[in-house]
Amino acid sequence: MALSARSMSALKAAVFLAALVPVARIGWALAFDPDALGANPAEFITRSTGDWTLRFLLLTLAVTPLRKALGWHWLAGWRRMLGLYAFFYGVTHFASFVSFDHVFVLAEILKDIVKRPFITVGVTALALMLPLAITSTDRMVRRLGAKRWRALHRLVYLIAPLGVLHFWWMVKADLTEPAIYAALLTVLLGYRVAARLREAKRKAARNRRAPLPQPNA
Repeated sequence: MALSARSMSALKAAVFLAALVPVARIGWALAFDPDALGANPAEFITRSTGDWTLRFLLLTLAVTPLRKALGWHWLAGWRRMLGLYAFFYGVTHFASFVSFDHVFVLAEILKDIVKRPFITVGVTALALMLPLAITSTDRMVRRLGAKRWRALHRLVYLIAPLGVLHFWWMVKADLTEPAIYAALLTVLLGYRVAARLREAKRKAARNRRAPLPQPNA
């Protein structure tokens, strides 16, 4: 499916604004309708921002499979925006943790990070997202070089599993939701493994068909 430049810009702007809806909803509720956040607003905000962090991570990973399967090559231009939204919601999630749970008391924050494995994993994932966010501009791509930039941004293949693990360990009873995220992640990463294997087989087949160099007379 081909899109004109104008349609592409309009659609991307719509997605950009739609991605702000979860945090806008929280802001509206805090200002005008606190009851919408439930009996425990702090927990609602922390959980909601964490959920959206994972969703945007998975959406970022879904860009390449969708682009190749559907032929929507214009989706490649959305990957950076979706990744930055994952970082934005991750920062918001962490901010809710340090403010609501510990009221910015550094000693208590550090103690909790070290003591509770699911928090350790979550903070690690967020820390790994930081260099990806910093290097998301075209200028940084040119500065690092495309090869090194791509190698750095493969950290997302570690970040996403850490995010799912963080959620899995956090949940104490019903594991249905983290299991769904884990299944989606398995499919998305499995696609990449299968694509790499197919490419390796094609390369090996091309090498076998290539004529052998003739010795010098």
